[in-house]
Amino acid sequence: MEQGVSGVATTTLLGVLERITFQSEETGYTIARVATERSSAELVTAVGPLLGAQVGESLRLTGRWTSHPRYGRQFEVWSYATVLPATIQGIQRYLGSGLIKGIGPKMAERIVAHFGTDTLDIIEHHPERLVEVPGLGPKRTKMIAAAWEEQKIIKEVMVFLQGVGVSTSIAVRIFKQYGEAAITVVRGQPYKLADEVWGIGFKTADTIAQAVGIPHDSPERVKAGLRYTLSQAADDGHCFLPAPNLVADATKILDVPAELVASCLEQLAAEEGVVREDVPADQGSVPAVYLVPFHRAETALAASLLTLLTSPHDRLKAFQDVDWARAEQWLAAQTGAELAPEQRQAVRLALTHKVAVLTGGPGCGKSFTVRSIVLMARARRAKVILAAPTGRAAKRLAELTGHEAVTVHRLLQLRPGGDATFDRDNPLDADLVVVDEASMLDLLLANKLVKAVPPGAHLLLVGDVDQLPSVGAGEVLKDLLAAPDIPRVRLTQVFRQAARSGVVVNAHRVNQGRHPLLEGMDDFFLFPCEEPEEIAALTVDVVARRIPRRFGLDPRRDVQVLAPMHRGAAGAGALNQALQEALTPAREGLPERRYGGRGFRVGDKVTQLRNNYDKNVFNGTVGVVTGLQPEESKLTVLTDEEETVEYAFDELDELAHAYAVSIHRSQGSEYPAVVIPLATSAWMMLQRNLLYTAITRAKKLVVIVGSRRALAQAVRAKGAGRRHTGLTHRLARS
Repeated sequence: MEQGVSGVATTTLLGVLERITFQSEETGYTIARVATERSSAELVTAVGPLLGAQVGESLRLTGRWTSHPRYGRQFEVWSYATVLPATIQGIQRYLGSGLIKGIGPKMAERIVAHFGTDTLDIIEHHPERLVEVPGLGPKRTKMIAAAWEEQKIIKEVMVFLQGVGVSTSIAVRIFKQYGEAAITVVRGQPYKLADEVWGIGFKTADTIAQAVGIPHDSPERVKAGLRYTLSQAADDGHCFLPAPNLVADATKILDVPAELVASCLEQLAAEEGVVREDVPADQGSVPAVYLVPFHRAETALAASLLTLLTSPHDRLKAFQDVDWARAEQWLAAQTGAELAPEQRQAVRLALTHKVAVLTGGPGCGKSFTVRSIVLMARARRAKVILAAPTGRAAKRLAELTGHEAVTVHRLLQLRPGGDATFDRDNPLDADLVVVDEASMLDLLLANKLVKAVPPGAHLLLVGDVDQLPSVGAGEVLKDLLAAPDIPRVRLTQVFRQAARSGVVVNAHRVNQGRHPLLEGMDDFFLFPCEEPEEIAALTVDVVARRIPRRFGLDPRRDVQVLAPMHRGAAGAGALNQALQEALTPAREGLPERRYGGRGFRVGDKVTQLRNNYDKNVFNGTVGVVTGLQPEESKLTVLTDEEETVEYAFDELDELAHAYAVSIHRSQGSEYPAVVIPLATSAWMMLQRNLLYTAITRAKKLVVIVGSRRALAQAVRAKGAGRRHTGLTHRLARS
């Protein structure tokens, strides 16, 4: 026993990690059960930073024994290291945990039965002998040997990175990016990690930089901090920051003098690491600072739209001199309904102008208008392409038009690296391109899309401008509607059939800042309760039991929980755990794979967290886990787009459970039933367009669970102001 921090006695505990009962991805704080040599029958509770440790690993835990008033004796972990097990049982558990590709629990049992305690030595020094084990051929033996070598290198990298304060899970990502060069990069260019490794931000890179001796006031650090501040602003939706705001924000983050930050900003602009440009504003101009990709995208998007709008060529020229009264009569015979005046205007606009925007709330006939436009274009043998930002939105667009629709990502055929197959040099073969749910289009994706529209073709963007803006930077739909030269129609008339729907009526009431009607509605309900824990429990009960019993809806397929925020007892994170236990509980004999505190099971509803161009699966894609193969260290997901995607176990940081998602992540999707937990603890997030977006995601049923006060705040609060964007002024034709 030795003296630890502040003179507290340090104890070392050796054991095998049996299971993780709780883990915070933000802090790494973990509650785990560990089997030690002395207490293999009775598990020890270990608490502390264990992020990255895998079930089945042998660990050397450093810390101290403590006594919890409620949970009793437990081991408080300060740090840990993985060690190779020595016992037959430990070796079998270690090999069967999925760490080594090609070895699952059954194969581990066979290998250990054959080689006993010499197993790890055989794999290390004589892997060719693995063919002695029944069922292991040369091909699989080679795979196991290669996986073992990779693990060894990873361990070396992890030992170094743990020494500079990096968690194991981050170390794995660094290794995947740089391989054996990882230690060299981390020592010499730690801020590179924030730009090149997904999941590592400036703060993690800064911690590493300090550990390897980079000075606090180093220009390299300050410039990295400026780029980080701009990327944080982009995460909040801004395309640029005014220079004074940028310097002030970066000064707070970096804790260095503002003069040093301003000087480094000048250097960064001179090195073309950022772009400085005066952007016109209501009064004078704003000294805007852009990250290079956002400046390029904004200028290119504006230029592409203006080029389309002013092109002398017209691929739908036939509609310039059409007899509209006769055409609309034909259309009414095809659809069985006549267009309202606003809808007629929208149809004519889309078919006679090369860029047009159609906006409006629920029940105002956007879908019927789009269907009418597509029908008329196809009647003239026009080549029509329909797209939407998400798989669900594309599927809905296809259903309402009877014409194939795809996601924007698939339409453009985005390749690894994010480049599109279709662009200005290789445009789409289309006369009319219709994009639904256009409020979701961020600046970067909108730029790629508009570049691919051929000269003379017509582009129609359809969306509800009152919904939340895109998750990514920009507010393209709002900027287009603010540009005087972009033709647009706003549908305002709520049709009689839609006016009988509580969902539609209350969506419009909320959008107008009025309290939703809660009496006499058979498709809109409030279950009042106050405390976040009570809201969470009632939400689970509503999803798992009440809605299925009353409405016959499937709780996984048809019901979606939309939470204002991720954290907290009534946030999406905690609700996902509770809903998983209610809807897809663990069962004896069925495989489960834990990663970062999440346990993945067959039947789980999951969502993709980032664009993965190699797998051709994109941020926000939802699916169901259909297979778990421990021996092959992989998990299989069937997406909403009916595509099968495989994930290696070390790629599971790309997946999260989707029983509950944030309202932001629900954009572009539509569900038969939506359940919205509203707690006053989410006060800063409770805004009108957030609640409006959540309500408009429902086709048949909305259930709000929570506080009347929180509901009133969400209706009352107008929401955040405009984002910092320059697109509208770039669209002004002088």
